[in-house]
Formats: sequence, C-alpha cells, structure tokens
Amino acid sequence: MNSPMSLSPGRLEWRRGIVALALAVAAATQAACGKAGGPPPQMPPVAVEIVTLAPKAVEQTGEYVATVKSLNSSTIQPQAEGFLTRILVKSGDRVKPGTPLFEIDATSQQAAVAGLQSMRAARAADATFARQQTERLKKLLDAGAVSQQEYDQAVAQQTAAEAQLQAVDDQIRQQRNELAFYRVTAPTAGVVGDVPVRLGDRVTRQTVLTTVADNTGLELHINVPVQEGPKLKPGLTVRILDESGVTVATEKVSFISPTVNDDTQTVLVKTAIAGSAKIFRTDQLVRVRVLWSVAPTITAPLTSLNRINGVYFAFVAEAGPSGGLVARQRQVTVGPVVGNDYVILSGLAAGERLIVSGIQKIGDQAPVQEAPPGGAPGGPERGKGGPPR
Repeated sequence: MNSPMSLSPGRLEWRRGIVALALAVAAATQAACGKAGGPPPQMPPVAVEIVTLAPKAVEQTGEYVATVKSLNSSTIQPQAEGFLTRILVKSGDRVKPGTPLFEIDATSQQAAVAGLQSMRAARAADATFARQQTERLKKLLDAGAVSQQEYDQAVAQQTAAEAQLQAVDDQIRQQRNELAFYRVTAPTAGVVGDVPVRLGDRVTRQTVLTTVADNTGLELHINVPVQEGPKLKPGLTVRILDESGVTVATEKVSFISPTVNDDTQTVLVKTAIAGSAKIFRTDQLVRVRVLWSVAPTITAPLTSLNRINGVYFAFVAEAGPSGGLVARQRQVTVGPVVGNDYVILSGLAAGERLIVSGIQKIGDQAPVQEAPPGGAPGGPERGKGGPPR
C-alpha cells in the first residue's frame, strides 16, 4: 500500500476530495435521520372563493303535463244510420253554425213520413165525420128525437177520432225530426278537421264524421296528483312552458274539481288561455309549472358540490386550530335546481361560509385562504357548467 508521502500531488488531491464527499454524505444522512420523527412540513393554504350563505326567495313549484281543450270544439257524429250520399265540406273549411256538412240516404225515412201523412188523411176524415155526427145528434136531442145515451155515444166517438188524429200528428212530427237528422249540420262555428269517411260508407250513431274546432275559446286541463291537492286554490299562477322550458304564457287557476279521478288519483284543474291562444291547438299536450309559493331558502351553486355514490358533499370554511381557515366537508341534501343553484334541504345553514370554487384541490381539514371573488386561481368560474357528476 502506498503511503501518502509516496503519492503524487494530483493523486493526493483526488483522494482528499473523495473523503470530503463521503463526510458530507454521512452528515446529510445523519441530519435526515435526526428529523425523521418530527412533524411533516405544513402545506401552504389553497386559494378558494368563499361566499356567506343567506336565504333568498325561491319559488316552490310543481311541473305537470296539461292538455289544451277547446270550449268550441265538437265531434261530429250522425244521429241517423244509413249510407252517405253527399259530403259537402272538406278538411280546413271554415263553417258557421247550421252549415250543412253531410247528407245520409233518407229514402226509407221519407217513405215512413209519407205513410203517416196518408194515415193522417184517414184519421182527419174520421174526426170530421164524428164531429158532424155529434152536432146532428145534439139538435135531435134538443128536439127530443133521440135519447141522451145516443148523444153521449156520439161525443165519445168524436173524442176517440180526434185523439187518433192527434196521435198521428205527433208521429208525423217525430218522423220529420228524424228526417232532419239525415242532413248533418255544424253545431258551432269553426274549422273542419279530418274527414275520415267517404261517399257510400255506411255510418251509424257511433261513426265519427269529422270535427269542428275553434281556437278562440281554449282552456288547460291539468291533472294534479291527489297528494298535492291540499295546496290547490283558485288564483294560483300557472306558467305554460315551451320545449326549452321558457315561459310562453302565464294564466291563473279558475277551476278545481271537487272530486278525484278514481282511475288516475288526480285532481282536475282548469285555467283559461286568454292572450296566447293562437300558438296552441286543441288536444295539444304542453308543459306547465304551477307556482305554489315563494319562500326564503338556502341555495348553493351547482359547482360548489361534489357527488360521490349519489351523495352530495360541500366544503365550508371554518377557523382552524392555528388561527387560519380550514375546509370542513359536509354532507348535504339537495332539492330541485333553480337557475344555477341547488336548493339545500339540509346540511347547510345561513351564515356559514361555503367554498364555491377550488374544491377539486382540497380535502377535509385542508388549509385554505379566501381568494378575490370571480374564481380562485385554476378553479372553475362560478355559475358555469352543469351539475357535478
């Protein structure tokens, strides 16, 4: 082994460097081992946006599907049976009350009326003869030429003949009314709908010939579940919505059924459609929202909540043990979405400080600091985006 005195100056300097490096590594290792049992370094607080919760007026509503009904809409069905001989209108025609629409073959009915009219002539002749016979016997009775019994028999025959004549007149009147049913007319003014029948078709009293509808008198029929029946009262606001949920008309409840539909267990509610009838059609289905009440309620922005396995969580900022702020995770129960906020049913209270941005970077008891309004650095802007998944 070479002694230090025998090494060249370059080799000696190299060996001294190696020794110094080894001593430095050993010192660093010893220092690290000495600190292993101490507290970990404190994480810097995360900048988050914080809002103080306060109640705000929130509408309590219910959304349903309603049906548009016309007060001036009629389903045209014949009151007589037979073959169609004439169709006097087409779909889309505007008609007035009494306008002829269809004609049904009335040959047999006309024959019945003619037969009764012939019978009436015979009954009228019998009644005339009985009346003349009574007048003659009255004169003879006054002269003492006939008995009272003979005169009474003549009066009875006259009464019977006149009754038979009256019966025939009633039958003729009835059959003429029946004959009028073979000519179908419009009961109200409106526009003719689809005409599903054709010439020569045999129709019955159950056959639908067409419809006549007028959109000047429309109303909404809303079926409200019986569980919400106690909240119903006249004058409630009803908003009619389009396919995107925008209100197109606002009306008031005008009728509440006193009974419950036994099949659907719903209560029928009606409201007139006044100023916007032109945008609706008879039997159209529309979305409506009934405004029950307006009450102060706690709400939270959609982006301030996390949903884990169907459960919603929020972070509130509270004072930490060292004097700063820490995030506390809180389970909450949410209601419907109003605008960009959830309605909070439980879990948060007025006056608490809710963390509304930067929640992806924090956990329970994580240190936080309040950032200026408008969004924490790197966090989502408040009010943008949909509900958390």
